[in-house]
Amino acid sequence: MGIWGTGLYSGDFALDLRATIGAVVHLPFDPDRLVEILCDTEPSAANNPDNQEHSTFWLVVADQFAKRGIVCDRARERALQIIDGAEDIDMLEKLDMKPSDIRRRRKLLLEVRARIATTSVSRPRTVLKKPQPLLLDVGDVIVYPTCEGKCLNPYYLSKELNKRYTRNGPLPWTQDGWGAAAIVDCGRAFEFLSWYRPLTLAEARNEKPELDLLRGDVLWRLELPGTCSLSHFKKMELERIGCLPLDLEKIKQRLPELRPGISAAVSNISIANRLSAIPHAGSRAAPKSEGGAQGRTPTLYGIEQILKD
Repeated sequence: MGIWGTGLYSGDFALDLRATIGAVVHLPFDPDRLVEILCDTEPSAANNPDNQEHSTFWLVVADQFAKRGIVCDRARERALQIIDGAEDIDMLEKLDMKPSDIRRRRKLLLEVRARIATTSVSRPRTVLKKPQPLLLDVGDVIVYPTCEGKCLNPYYLSKELNKRYTRNGPLPWTQDGWGAAAIVDCGRAFEFLSWYRPLTLAEARNEKPELDLLRGDVLWRLELPGTCSLSHFKKMELERIGCLPLDLEKIKQRLPELRPGISAAVSNISIANRLSAIPHAGSRAAPKSEGGAQGRTPTLYGIEQILKD
């Protein structure tokens, strides 16, 4: 369970859900539709009262909506039912929360209840006026500088502030190689939030890769989807070097685990988290046999396997 304290946001689940809500509320939909989207991202927690995170889900949604001035009867009423029916307290008691912590939780829930119950007027919110642009398309190949297999961290304000952490403390990020990735899938969640799925070069190169040299006996690793704003694109110093004629049917056959990047788009997980290579990626990048899958990460030995004839 994600609750390790008496606060509403003490656990990882609540913190992650709060971040997801922060992204979802910018969609230009009515509150009921926003709640549907949130339920789709965590169906078990949202719909199963026996789930340990069920009460946390609805309390966090209702609390975040109240703080943001979003009026939604469904979220408010379910949260009030949970508080008034002691559903949250009952679950915590089953999980052996200490009596003293239960008392603190009860006090907290009264504060949450007051905030939820008194929010009755919607406030204007900033929403997306148009879909996020698709900066990359299927087949696009990008290259980027790496340091020990890791790309630049786009969350730093500048390249000079990038750090790599070692046993001897933080050191400046210094390029010592190049990575490359081919986009095998992309799209928009709810027609607004852009996402991309990269097939990354498993091992960083000493020299800047050229498109022709990425064919043949080259090991690729299928990564999870991620987002990429124009700001992140620039900060990671991504460079599009060409486009490969990918065959969508071959991709489905060779890489059957492809799923839409809705979760990554809603949670705004940057593609920067998906572009690591050996040595940073470690042995998980290497297959036991050609074209096989190693551990959590499917691999492809030779990108020709998914190119058009």
